[in-house]
Amino acid sequence: VQLQASGGGLVQAGGSLRLSCAASGRTFSRSLMGWFRQAPGKEREFVAGINWSSSTTYADSVKGRFTISRDNAKNTVYLQMNSLVPEDTAVYYCAATSWGGTIYNYWGQGTLVTVSS
Repeated sequence: VQLQASGGGLVQAGGSLRLSCAASGRTFSRSLMGWFRQAPGKEREFVAGINWSSSTTYADSVKGRFTISRDNAKNTVYLQMNSLVPEDTAVYYCAATSWGGTIYNYWGQGTLVTVSS
């Protein structure tokens, strides 16, 4: 089982980025999938999650700016990030639960997002 995150990079404040996470090794159509991030010197924090029926949850800090979505046919989850601010700078990780589970036990390698002021 592998989760491959991509799409990170350097962007100016106010800009946008779209992260992708492609899953392989099994189907994740009945799994929760989510994005987490870890800024330098801080603990990893939840950013957004989406269940198998595409119901979504967001951290308060990203509500209205970030949108999580999924394409079950492609086994891929996305994170559209708009109106980025320097505080969004972090390594972003995608994660998934087991079939029908609630614990994130599959993790990708992370992709770095840097927002310059």
